[in-house]
Amino acid sequence: MLTLTATPIPLTLQMALAGVKEMSIIATAPVDRLAVRSFVMPYDPVVIREAVLREHHRGGQTFYVSPRIGDLEELRVDLKKLVPEIKIGMAHGQMAASELEKVMSAFDDGAFDVLLSTNIIESGLDIPTANTLVVHRSDMFGLAQLYQLRGRIGRGKQRAYAYLTLPQGKHLTATAQRRLEVMQTLDTLGAGFTLASHDMDIRGAGNLLGEEQSGHIREVGIELYQHLLEEAVASARSGVSTLGEAPEDWTPQITIGMPVLIPETYVADLNVRLGLYRRIAALLESREIDAFAAELVDRFGALPAEVENLLDIIAIKQLCRAAGIEKVEAGPKGAVLSFHQNRFANPVGLVDFLQAQAGTAKLRTDQKLVVMRSWESDKERLTGVRRLLEQLAKIATETPPQIKAPAKTRAAR
Repeated sequence: MLTLTATPIPLTLQMALAGVKEMSIIATAPVDRLAVRSFVMPYDPVVIREAVLREHHRGGQTFYVSPRIGDLEELRVDLKKLVPEIKIGMAHGQMAASELEKVMSAFDDGAFDVLLSTNIIESGLDIPTANTLVVHRSDMFGLAQLYQLRGRIGRGKQRAYAYLTLPQGKHLTATAQRRLEVMQTLDTLGAGFTLASHDMDIRGAGNLLGEEQSGHIREVGIELYQHLLEEAVASARSGVSTLGEAPEDWTPQITIGMPVLIPETYVADLNVRLGLYRRIAALLESREIDAFAAELVDRFGALPAEVENLLDIIAIKQLCRAAGIEKVEAGPKGAVLSFHQNRFANPVGLVDFLQAQAGTAKLRTDQKLVVMRSWESDKERLTGVRRLLEQLAKIATETPPQIKAPAKTRAAR
């Protein structure tokens, strides 16, 4: 099945990024196509009048879009007073199909200068003479909706203009502010994929196995989520279970109950953040982690607590690999550790460790190691888990003592 879209919704984009769907990007614009100039601004009747008249005088048409049907009649009256020289048509989803078709055909034939409508025009229309768009209350539209609406204009060889208006003195929510900033910034041709990436960052990537629009990436972290998803997709395609995977292919899972991410307030650009996550996933040695931390401080300033936690978790993951620990679950009272394939490289050393930790460490019948500690704060827990893993990694890499066979007796000889 082939899917073509200018702005994939977050769930579809995440499926493509994870390998569930194959993806190709068409970034080459048609010959002589010009990018749409976009303006985000408070509603100004003088600017709107000039925009509509300029389009009218160059023989073009204008889309005027409102988020609510109830506002259309009031907007029609105001627009008629503001620009009495133009003819206005109206279209919305509650009109009869025949009437709606009549209005749209008339607009396509040039009978109206302005089409006042809801966002029903956001897809499927190709009217090269319509090259100005005014969006009323643009803060009420989603990012993909705004991009689709802007895609209705500039479909010929003339320069198109989009005016995303806001009420005077309106205090926008943080999410609405981000949507409009993205729309104003990404006004180049072929920016649909980048814009969809921002949309995914704002709304969440979705639950691939359910109907929810926002998923669990924010809880587990994009690096771990993406890695687990890629492993699952590869396993499903090959038909081979990951139980028999090579030792270097498995990824330790760390659950400590603290935020581990690169905050948007620290690195604002989405593409840069994703690139940093990919680099973090490839860090292997402590000196590489230290060098990466120094680079972050040099580029973006002092590390927030969330980024410090993230780098500590990466260091703990390397210790887990060295110790053969597949999963770590830590809380205020201690930690539960699961061995990879239920094996430990140095069983004799593990027995000595348990004897030395008598009363505070034990091996359960399900082959999980339980270590009892008092880690009340997040910092204590992180430090305690790291020290515990360092100890186990040292034991695992030690050469197990050779058990000597008993000397044969003279009679046996």
